[in-house]
Amino acid sequence: MNILVTGGAGFIGRWVVKRLLDEKHNVWVMDDLSNGRIENIDELLAHKNFKAFVHGDIKDVNTVESLFYPGIDLCYHLAASINVQDSIDDPETTFNNDTIGTFHLLEQCRKRSVKMVFMSTCMVYDRAPDEKGITEKDRIKPASPYAGAKIAAENMVLSYYYAYGLPVTVIRPFNTYGPFQKTGGEGGVIAIFIKNKLNGLPLQIYGDGMQTRDLLYVEDCARFVVEAGYKDETNGEIVNAGLGRDIRIKELAELISGDPGKISYVEHIHPQSEIPKLLCDYSKAKRLLGWEPAVTLEEGIRRTEEWIQTTKLI
Repeated sequence: MNILVTGGAGFIGRWVVKRLLDEKHNVWVMDDLSNGRIENIDELLAHKNFKAFVHGDIKDVNTVESLFYPGIDLCYHLAASINVQDSIDDPETTFNNDTIGTFHLLEQCRKRSVKMVFMSTCMVYDRAPDEKGITEKDRIKPASPYAGAKIAAENMVLSYYYAYGLPVTVIRPFNTYGPFQKTGGEGGVIAIFIKNKLNGLPLQIYGDGMQTRDLLYVEDCARFVVEAGYKDETNGEIVNAGLGRDIRIKELAELISGDPGKISYVEHIHPQSEIPKLLCDYSKAKRLLGWEPAVTLEEGIRRTEEWIQTTKLI
């Protein structure tokens, strides 16, 4: 197929693009490089099926329209502002990127009957029930402008399914980590913890560290994203993906550092937007896609640490 990936130079986008190329699709990538990095896809640019990289903004209607001229069959829409604190500091930018930008892409998909897989986030959810994982039917809570913008975009995406019969799928991966994730302030907790450990620095935890996260290895996430685009059974659906296991941030820090004395606690920067417990029920993904995570948390941490050391990101 001819496939467009927005945000394809980002952390997850890079792995989605690689998987699509491995499966011999023709791939076009658009990214404004505000979160993504061209270095993420350097090794993919020479692939014979990598057709073009467009440095552009999904809010630019003319640029977005031009992306569909080659005859796109499927659109994976991953481009977004993704930082919770940035959304609190500057909600307008997040809303414009995540909601308005999504609308412009939807319009092009509608005009050409192109399926869209829209990447949302687990951050739209309220806390998980005490012992059970979060299902797609559980309560949502826009606790940050980031979550609010994603919920608004989800509703627009699904409205095109009901109003126009456009095939769309909303996916909500849980916290994803692995190679190519940033190790700085905008990176994920695992990448930041590993970098600090390797540099002999304390692993800083916001709050008391009792909040939990369900951590999904990036190659498992990319496989889920890609397969959500292949199946008609996902049309009009919201689908979760996660490890199905949560861990307290305090315990995660101990697992990575191996030394509780290397952990420090700092004041939370946005406690009002914290979700105390995130645990995924991925049974719908298993039923519709036959998808299950393959990489354990311990193995994923090992692979990520090896990558950070090898690439000298320390």
